[in-house]
Amino acid sequence: MKGLVGRRQRVLRVRHVQHAMAVAETARARDEADGLARNIDRLRKVRSELFETEGMATGASFAAMQELATRLEQAGRQLDGALYDAKRKVEAKEGMTLAANREKEIATRLKDRARADLEEWRETRLAALPRYRRMQRNGDV
Repeated sequence: MKGLVGRRQRVLRVRHVQHAMAVAETARARDEADGLARNIDRLRKVRSELFETEGMATGASFAAMQELATRLEQAGRQLDGALYDAKRKVEAKEGMTLAANREKEIATRLKDRARADLEEWRETRLAALPRYRRMQRNGDV
């Protein structure tokens, strides 16, 4: 009986670590997605500020600004794809976190149940002890 409680306790510790790791991986994936979103916003801001020059611009400088704007727009589209992938990764990690949490809760309940069974078994043995001693005194055993 005590061995079962010990095994359940070890399983619970493993499940706890697995849950903590899943939570950390989810947080890491969220940070990555947030970083990509910030970079997309910064790119859009830089692109919008590119043509806010005061005064006249030469044809060469205007062509250079257009080239840069095109490259910034292309980088923004690539980051949009990366952000989409990062959000899918976050969703997958959240699913893993939920599964790990469920496994941890199951392990907790099993450990509590094993502990309660052990306590019940001990109480039953303790309750039977006086009857056994009485039987010994009477010579029935």
